[in-house]
Amino acid sequence: MALYAFNCAGCGPFEVVRPMADAGEAARCPGCGAIARRVFTPPGLAVLARPMRRALDREEKSAHEPDVVARKAGRPMPHGHEPTPPWVLAH
Repeated sequence: MALYAFNCAGCGPFEVVRPMADAGEAARCPGCGAIARRVFTPPGLAVLARPMRRALDREEKSAHEPDVVARKAGRPMPHGHEPTPPWVLAH
């Protein structure tokens, strides 16, 4: 059984649990009984590792509400590594 999302023109979004064999069939809205259109959604990402899930959530949030930061975050560059100016060719 899989969870499928539908959108009723009058009532809005709702979800239906049904066998994968019935994935293409239309669904009736539980509120008004009208035929609803299926909405294709990304697969569930709950099985991702917690750090990866947090990073994806932060990335998604930053698209709409960027954070203002006062200091640089992340790991420092390895010792002895100087940034190369763009006009220097690396070998």
